[in-house]
Amino acid sequence: MDKDKRDITSSALTESKHLLKLLDQSDAEAFKKMVPELQDTWVKKQMFRTETEMRVSVLNDARYGTKAAKYWQSVREQNSHFQSLMKLSFEYRKNDVEIEQLLEKIKKEKDPLEKDLLQVDVERKTFDKANMQLQARARMDEISLWSKLKKENDDGSFDTQNVNSHQMESYAHLFDQRRKTITSGTSQPEVFNVMGQYETIRRIAKERGLNYDGTPKKSISKKPETSKKT
Repeated sequence: MDKDKRDITSSALTESKHLLKLLDQSDAEAFKKMVPELQDTWVKKQMFRTETEMRVSVLNDARYGTKAAKYWQSVREQNSHFQSLMKLSFEYRKNDVEIEQLLEKIKKEKDPLEKDLLQVDVERKTFDKANMQLQARARMDEISLWSKLKKENDDGSFDTQNVNSHQMESYAHLFDQRRKTITSGTSQPEVFNVMGQYETIRRIAKERGLNYDGTPKKSISKKPETSKKT
């Protein structure tokens, strides 16, 4: 993103003179001196998750113990940020129109106080605009990183078109991990829920000729083979 799209220096400096009404003079002057630092903080602050958090906190091996599970969770995460980015784009366009409307009203307004109120709205929406630009960049970073993780986990061993294909194996791993966390202090409803899921997956696995640990005796999650032409 162009640097000017993430630059709030002008907005901060403009607002610093108005902070004299809100802060003591010494605090307002300190704020003005800190504007370059605050600009740097505003740009580099963490808005969403880092790649490390994606790998460790989201796609952890206990919850997503197979490549297929990691791939499909990456699909969900990427889609969530894609939808949010699209909604943000609509809000950004609307905000731009509203700024133009406010500027037109300022030109026509005769009352000085009303003009001041309109100008405050313009400055607030201008700051909102910069914030939306920064958020859009962060959303795009996540979309790109989830794309990277999808490719990394897509090793050709599972179906990437039907999410249901991998779930017998992936859920068997998940429910087994949950079962192992049960202790004497685990509540009865939680034990009932965990064991219910674990026993159900074992039953279905047995009915389908799969191993109890969720590993298929014959793969049920691989990509469907295309029929050969005779």
